[in-house]
Amino acid sequence: MNAYVFPGQGAQFVGMGLDLYEGYPIAQDMFSQANDILGFSITDIMFEGTAEDLKQTKVTQPAIFLHSVILSKVMGDNFKPDSVAGHSLGEFSALVANGALSFEDGLQLVSRRAMAMQKACELKPGTMAVVMGLEDAITERICEEISGIVVPANYNCPGQLVISGEVDAVNEACVKLKEAGARRAMVLPVGGAFHSPLMEPAREELAAAIEEATFNDPKCAIYQNVSTTAVLHPSEIKKNLIAQLTASVKWTQSVQNMSKDGTSKFVEVGPGKVLQGLIKKIVADADASSAEIQ
Repeated sequence: MNAYVFPGQGAQFVGMGLDLYEGYPIAQDMFSQANDILGFSITDIMFEGTAEDLKQTKVTQPAIFLHSVILSKVMGDNFKPDSVAGHSLGEFSALVANGALSFEDGLQLVSRRAMAMQKACELKPGTMAVVMGLEDAITERICEEISGIVVPANYNCPGQLVISGEVDAVNEACVKLKEAGARRAMVLPVGGAFHSPLMEPAREELAAAIEEATFNDPKCAIYQNVSTTAVLHPSEIKKNLIAQLTASVKWTQSVQNMSKDGTSKFVEVGPGKVLQGLIKKIVADADASSAEIQ
């Protein structure tokens, strides 16, 4: 069985999507439509902007979404997933690719999500840190022992967990995690405490937009970050998508479940190769590769 997986924030690169735009009329149409929907020329930034330009919140998330979704469309009949999954933001790309969401609704939701997350960051400053070389259970216990808000945010692969929360609480947790034997506990250069309770204002704002959007029966199951299991019903998809902003991204558990359910080949659709590396650390004998256009 084939699973198609979609990357999240951090996968962007200068010039992303230009090859698709120059090579495929359907890509040109979709990029043009995206500029109209967003109200600014995201293509100018994606194709010709600097790395700093691409790091703008209103740009990064839509850019990665566009690259991923348009690539899946350019693949045409070669895009044949038995299931899909996306890492954080990538879940929206996955839902458009498997037919649960329209391209227009997906892009509007991603744009709203980016803006809502930025506002939440400004309301309550926070940060994130990557923890390497420690069992998840130990990291979870130490987070619980800290007096401020700090929680496991991204279960990326065995031995790599990202924590998120208030700045002081994350810093304190890093000290204790190193004392507990972590090979690394390093604060990340991010704008806020994503996938933590500090994102509650963003969750509330996005929840209203998700409830208004039309969700269809997907062409195949999606393994969502919150549930980690195969989901097919639109109402459950919406519920998990709303919960995602303040909940942990359980990527390790999702990939493990996909493998248990018979997935042997994982294809990454979108910029970068981050997910392939994580998947190979989660399932040692996994066949993980980048999407190819025939």
